[in-house]
Amino acid sequence: MSLYAISDLHLAFNEDKPMDIFGEKWFMHHKRIKENWENKITKDDTVLIAGDISWSMKIEEGLHDLEWIHNLKGRKILIKGNHDYWWSSINKLNKLYEDMNFIQNNFFVYENYAICGTRGWNPKPSDNFTAHDEKIYRRELIRLRLSLDAAKKAGMEKFIVMLHYPATNDKFEDSPITELLKEYNVEKVIYGHLHGISTTRSLEGLRDGVEYYLTSCDHINFDPVKII
Repeated sequence: MSLYAISDLHLAFNEDKPMDIFGEKWFMHHKRIKENWENKITKDDTVLIAGDISWSMKIEEGLHDLEWIHNLKGRKILIKGNHDYWWSSINKLNKLYEDMNFIQNNFFVYENYAICGTRGWNPKPSDNFTAHDEKIYRRELIRLRLSLDAAKKAGMEKFIVMLHYPATNDKFEDSPITELLKEYNVEKVIYGHLHGISTTRSLEGLRDGVEYYLTSCDHINFDPVKII
């Protein structure tokens, strides 16, 4: 019963959105994801999917992509990314598939860990941070605390957090999110969002007792990374 992670699948089975415009490695990338997934993941494993799941704009369109994920082996736990405009009410999403759990102000259990999370936002501090950014960032911070609090109230003591956006800027400065992670003694953080040259300035490995994993699928060669 291993735990794996991947993010930024950017599926588009119902959209004319070829990903190879972003580079050769993205050509038919869903086939590489499926092949690696089927070779590695068993029905008893859990896979964390940290956002940017589908290019669809509406849930009715996004079901094609969700169905594809559903048909892959294992249990899946998902959070919203900045491109997931199809994301519907959390109650509706969590009724879709028995093997797919969607996080928003809630948490799910993997063995003795609480899997918590939220989308996040452009990391602070930043010279380009606007009042609008501040409003969204604060809302995401509240959502992460709600998720962690829900797990703590349920008696959970070990935490893994899923974010879509990175917790720090490219200078790796502390942020309200990194402070919250330390406050709850979070052990591991899974995140995505970064691609290409941005991944060279990403936080990976151990920092202040928290282990960070960047799991954008092109960064990990479209192959789910083992977390536990």
